[in-house]
Formats: sequence, structure tokens, C-alpha cells
Amino acid sequence: MQTDNRFLDDLAKVATGALGVAAGMRAEAEVLLRQRFERFLSDMDLVTRDEFDAVKAMAAAARAEQETLQKRVAALEAALGQPKEPAKKAPRRKAAPKSPSAGAEKDE
Repeated sequence: MQTDNRFLDDLAKVATGALGVAAGMRAEAEVLLRQRFERFLSDMDLVTRDEFDAVKAMAAAARAEQETLQKRVAALEAALGQPKEPAKKAPRRKAAPKSPSAGAEKDE
């Protein structure tokens, strides 16, 4: 049984309109949030996944080449009969001595 109640029809229209407005506000909020998040990430100076993968591949290739060259140098040293010397580390610098009066305040 259907009734012709104008109040209920108007109430349904208002509710439908309110849901439409809420959906629109949600979409605008998502767009705004996405824009702010993208701006935040660009300000952080992060790299993209493609750039990261490219640098990772370059590093792996350089590491492989370094290991190949290391083996080649070891083979050449063995052929020449030279003893294998460990890599020398650079000498550490000593810190400059602190003057005893550097932190003292002047007495007047």
C-alpha cells in the first residue's frame, strides 16, 4: 500500500541531496589530500622507484666489475710472483689540541 505523503517525499529528496553533497565533499577532500601528500613527497626530495632500481642495477654492475678486476689483479700478482699486500688504510688525523682557556670566561 502506497501513500502520497508529501513530507516523506521531501525528506527523501533532502536526504538524497545531502548524500550527494557529502560524496562531493569526500571527493574534494581526497583530491586535496592527494595534492598535499604529493607536494610533501616532492619537498622531501625522494627518488622514484625507477630511479632507485636504475642506480641499484648500476651499483650491482660496478660491484661485479670490481670483483672481476680484483681477481684479475690477484692473478697478475701471482704470475709475477709478488706477495699479496693488504690494502693500506689512510692514516687517521689527530684532532687539534684544545687550548685550556678556550672554554674559560674572562674575569673582570
